[in-house]
Amino acid sequence: MRLHWHRTDLRPSDNLALTTGDDPILPVYVFDPRVLTHAAPPRVAFVRDSLATLREWYRARESDLLIVRGEAPTELARLADEYDADTVSWAQAYSGLGRRRDDRVADRLAADGVDHRVVHDHLHHEPGSITTNQGEPYAVYSYFWKKWRDREKASSVAAPGADRLADPGVETPIPTLADLDFDDPEATIPPGGYETARHRLNEFCSGPIYDYESTRDRPAADATSRLSPHLAHGTVGIRTVNDRVVRARENAPDEEAREAVETFRGELAWREFYHHVLYFNPEVVTENYRDYEHDIEWRADAAELQAWKDGETGYPIVDAGMRQLRAEAYMHNRVRMIVASFLTKDLLIDWREGYDWFRQKLVDHNPANNNGGWQWAASTGTDAQPYFRIFNPMTQGERHDPDAAYIREYVPELRGVDPDLIHDWHELSPTQRHRTAPDYPAPIVDHSERREAALAMFERARGEADD
Repeated sequence: MRLHWHRTDLRPSDNLALTTGDDPILPVYVFDPRVLTHAAPPRVAFVRDSLATLREWYRARESDLLIVRGEAPTELARLADEYDADTVSWAQAYSGLGRRRDDRVADRLAADGVDHRVVHDHLHHEPGSITTNQGEPYAVYSYFWKKWRDREKASSVAAPGADRLADPGVETPIPTLADLDFDDPEATIPPGGYETARHRLNEFCSGPIYDYESTRDRPAADATSRLSPHLAHGTVGIRTVNDRVVRARENAPDEEAREAVETFRGELAWREFYHHVLYFNPEVVTENYRDYEHDIEWRADAAELQAWKDGETGYPIVDAGMRQLRAEAYMHNRVRMIVASFLTKDLLIDWREGYDWFRQKLVDHNPANNNGGWQWAASTGTDAQPYFRIFNPMTQGERHDPDAAYIREYVPELRGVDPDLIHDWHELSPTQRHRTAPDYPAPIVDHSERREAALAMFERARGEADD
């Protein structure tokens, strides 16, 4: 008998651990309080929904998903003893927190004479498999991408047959959010589960992927895959995604469409790049990846931070993004870059504040990609945005949301306002603003002034400021 410990692999198919060996498998999920300390209502709600779907799949095959609460080392050792399991399998974790937890589990199982089996399942290419010619992990994405792009990818694997699955003989309920000491999420959470993930993947690869290059930066368009929550929680396997994307490339109607598919593949490579960075640098979740000669003099302004969180900055594209986050536990990727630049370069507030807010609010949060994106925007990360390239939020809004359709969807105070006035909001007089949209705030900072302040702040950090 083998226990399989589900974590961020909430799917029956394309799950490597479920296809290895020939021993009967009993699936388990553990709500571990140590892990839940770092969780948030949107992600827990999504996981609960996904567990319900996965449990029904097992029950249809006369098995069941055991769901328990408690610290993973204790619970897995208890279940291994109760079911006379000689092995526990799971998919490799890549964060420092996850690896420390897995080490505790392995040590406890070993003390009880139980083996463990770990598989690399979340990435095409495990950390350490794509390196520089000197054998070092890549710190620059473009070089990583060239090797990732050309490296052979394994195909997806089928779900285990019913004959491989064991029946635990008991039914264990999925605890409620209240049981787990979480409030209901503020946002409307998208449905979870492997079936939803597969449907979304097929829909995207049947059409929108061919326009991805030209439309991906338009937040008002339904042009992105929306697969990020499913990849973060493992309701779809990365090999399944790659198989479908490759098929879309083969069926592309022309070269432009094929290039669009390749652009999307680049996003999958970015995901793996940041996981590799996190694996070799687990401290980046709390520390700058890039060293400066002096500390960066981040400001601590509680009022401006709260205005950013509430979507009340007076910069329409920023506020639209922050309100989408509250409403949907999601934000369009281009807008994530804009709001991150605004926090770190206009408000001059530490990226860690933004990372933590996203961790609390995003349904697709994972430490590798969330941290990678934030440190890129803050000019503190690997392959980061140069400190002197600072997004102008008004220019970004006009370029990527020219009709202000996205802005007006999430900022109701501006509905019915002419797009030109929205994009010129920072230049309007107080009288014009009051006449145009009396309930929408004036800009809380002057972008030009804060841009100069940001440049000076980074030059001091770099030791380049004039005495």
